[in-house]
Amino acid sequence: MTDRFVVTGTDTGIGKTVFAAALTEALGATYWKPVQAGLDGETDSQTVARLSGRPVLPEAYRLELPASPHLAAEAEGVQIDPARLALPSIPGPLVIEGAGGVMVPLTRALLYLDVFARWDAPVILCARTALGTINHSLLSLAALLDRGCTVLGIAFLGGPAPEVEDTIAAMGQCRILGRLPVLPRLTRETLAQAFAANFDPSAFRAGGQR
Repeated sequence: MTDRFVVTGTDTGIGKTVFAAALTEALGATYWKPVQAGLDGETDSQTVARLSGRPVLPEAYRLELPASPHLAAEAEGVQIDPARLALPSIPGPLVIEGAGGVMVPLTRALLYLDVFARWDAPVILCARTALGTINHSLLSLAALLDRGCTVLGIAFLGGPAPEVEDTIAAMGQCRILGRLPVLPRLTRETLAQAFAANFDPSAFRAGGQR
């Protein structure tokens, strides 16, 4: 089975999609966002296509309302079917991006966390370096590990906060993959350069921790 990586976050709007774009290009991967909630403006798939130049698979669900997927689906009278969220079989690496955080509901009885566990693919947790990240990161890591997910590591997003980063890694028993800084000019070229300067490609291999 080729390498598959799940990218999730501690919250929404933290830069997870930008990281996913950088990872997708660095690995020469294909990108997939199973559920897109919110179609006003550039979608996550469009952002990744623009910033990575890599192939993007169509979403299983495209929902108009920018809200939790279960609410966006209900607004359109749609029931998200877990069977449609099975990992696609494609050649080469695949980067899969969740929505928001680990515990985001897809239906009234199904969390993204449940789907991550079923996929059984290494999970990369994206976390801000801003105030509050220790709590959010440790809660997210605890949920992933409790469900038996393989955590490849944590990718920090934002300015340097070494003491905070080290605290999360030590208390969450998770390795730091790197930190992607905020880029004053975000383009495919500047993103690729920043990723190459701050992440070791050899870290992104199947494995991680249970």
